[in-house]
Amino acid sequence: MEDLKFKWFFNIFSFFLISLIIIFSIISLNLRPLAKWATYQNQCIKDESVNKTIPWAVRKCNGRSKVYQVK
Repeated sequence: MEDLKFKWFFNIFSFFLISLIIIFSIISLNLRPLAKWATYQNQCIKDESVNKTIPWAVRKCNGRSKVYQVK
């Protein structure tokens, strides 16, 4: 009887563990484009803020059509 309970528990636990692995894998694949965009943003801000302020670089890298220099 104990062995049967252990097998059920093990099967249910294995099912949930495999389900979690699959779900997190799908989530990580869906976040890949966001990670690519964030890497681009970081590099753009780093390049643009060499001789300007960081807020200006952030606005420029976010694709604002008009970038105003803070006076």
